[in-house]
Amino acid sequence: MTSAFDIGRNVKRQRKRLGMNQAELAMVSGTGVRFISDLENGKETCEMGKMLQVLASLGIKIDLSGGGEDQD
Repeated sequence: MTSAFDIGRNVKRQRKRLGMNQAELAMVSGTGVRFISDLENGKETCEMGKMLQVLASLGIKIDLSGGGEDQD
């Protein structure tokens, strides 16, 4: 996943795979329906903390490994 659009597309795909509607996902993730809609539509300003809650609720993991050494 390299963009907000990619994240949104994956969220929507997994939500549908699990047979959930946006309201159900909002309820289990502790967010709102508007947030789920914005996230699925690739809104770049979605709050990261809420996005991570949604991803966790759907069982989606993000790999942040860059393959290089840590740099500060």
